[in-house]
Amino acid sequence: CGCEVFQEVTARQFTPLTQCTSAQCVPRARGRLHKQTRGSRFVRFQEVRLQELTDQVPMGDIPRTLTVHCIEGAVRTLSPGDMAHVAGVFVPQPYTGMRALRAGLLADTLLEAHHVRPLKRRYDELAATAPADMPLRLAALGRGDAYTRVARAIAPEIFGHEDVKKALLLLLVGAPAKRTREGMAIRGDINVCLMGDPGVAKSQLLRFVATVAPRGVYTTGRGSSSAGLTAAVLRDAATGELVLEGGALVLADNGICAIDEFDKMDETDRTAIHEVMEQQTISIAKAGITTTLNARTAILAAANPARSRYNPRMTPEENINLPAALLSRFDVLFLMLDRPSAEADLQLARHVAWVHTHGRHPDPVDPADAVDAELLRHFVAAARARVPVLPSDVAEYVVGAYVQLRQQHKAAVEAADARRTLARSAVDSGAAPATRSAIGTTTPRTLLAILRLAQARARVRAAEAVAIEDVDEALRLMDAAHVTLDARPAVGERPARTDTSSAIYALMVRHARTVGGTDAALPQIAYADMLDRVRDAGFSEADFSRCIQQYEDIDVLQVNVTRTRITFVSAS
Repeated sequence: CGCEVFQEVTARQFTPLTQCTSAQCVPRARGRLHKQTRGSRFVRFQEVRLQELTDQVPMGDIPRTLTVHCIEGAVRTLSPGDMAHVAGVFVPQPYTGMRALRAGLLADTLLEAHHVRPLKRRYDELAATAPADMPLRLAALGRGDAYTRVARAIAPEIFGHEDVKKALLLLLVGAPAKRTREGMAIRGDINVCLMGDPGVAKSQLLRFVATVAPRGVYTTGRGSSSAGLTAAVLRDAATGELVLEGGALVLADNGICAIDEFDKMDETDRTAIHEVMEQQTISIAKAGITTTLNARTAILAAANPARSRYNPRMTPEENINLPAALLSRFDVLFLMLDRPSAEADLQLARHVAWVHTHGRHPDPVDPADAVDAELLRHFVAAARARVPVLPSDVAEYVVGAYVQLRQQHKAAVEAADARRTLARSAVDSGAAPATRSAIGTTTPRTLLAILRLAQARARVRAAEAVAIEDVDEALRLMDAAHVTLDARPAVGERPARTDTSSAIYALMVRHARTVGGTDAALPQIAYADMLDRVRDAGFSEADFSRCIQQYEDIDVLQVNVTRTRITFVSAS
């Protein structure tokens, strides 16, 4: 009959009409309908799953999820990892097919979104939604030393750590990403690792940075797997097809991913982020899906040294206990030690007491130095919009500094080899031989790190070109991190690996491994048996007692009251 019949779809599934229902065909034999895609009307549709915020989860429960259907104007207003306010109608969704027969009167529920408002805007959207007085506040903040003033605004409740906060500010700002003519991408995001003793506020710094960043994901190494960090293959409930669900690194695209307890991750899970930290992509080949996902994120990791606390009598490699392939991917590696100091402890105690008394951080001496979280976000957004260039004279200065660092590293390696040659007697008596440092090694990645830090510093200064002072600041930050990595003993302490206590402790560790222990869990050993082995190695009982006392003071060893068993304190 040539008539067109329109069928309205009101459910997730529908059965197409096969027979014509027009008036011309009803009295006669009904004609067969043919589906026409060009004559159909489609609407934009997106299914979103909302998860409850961590601070709103009821006690003892897990975060609840809610399915949201976005139609037309509400589509693509949310991205994975965003926080938003969603207004709509809470409606039931009946089951279909055989599932409806089993469900009876039960039905699934969903939210039909009418209005979506993201809580955290992207950096490029902050300028369009800035308050009227924000340009004046940014101009006032830019006068003087904005670098130091803004760095102090990072986690102001935490006392000290000025260099660490400056490195975190450069991490937030980052350097402009580059792409060569051949298509090779050079990352501009800065990766920072904070390693130190318990109680130095590493986790608080990570949470503050993840909260300030418009796209920030906070996770822990103990509760993260390789699939949870990269991507997992799931079956879509709506279509029944296999789909990829992005993990923490994908959710933090164009943002920051903070990983706490980095040292507690399994080695197989830790290797999943090697590609992300340098190429900033995730290659997937699972369940017939072969693709590459973008993970343009800056990694901020926090870890504890081996055996919980930093042992100044061991080398940095033995304390940090992370593979060199992973450490070289961090632009800056800080070691935050908890060393007693009367003046520093007094200032820290007063600061903590003030915060607990007034419920906020102390006000700065100059009211113009006050920087809140909103002003910090707009400052970072304005800084990220700049693309400073690298002049030829500054490039030559960077080349000379890099060559000098390589020569210094070569001289340090030769000096270490000479010391090992002179320390043969200590090695023969039981001390483990020192290995070549993989932490302070200067590699071509160090050159790229200097350039990234210098460009980020130029962004903070609102400069159009990188200056020599930016390169000097980048070198100073890396030198400050290396000085902390050296962990030079305090006044009155003996150098690492050259005293009797270190040799005796090495004997104890080797004996514990021979009786079935591992690096992560060393068993108990008999006190009398160990004393006999120490005497056979040429040491006295006084040396053994002194070693036990020194390692008990730094919570590495424990001896029972009857002095019959020696226990190694577990790192976990």
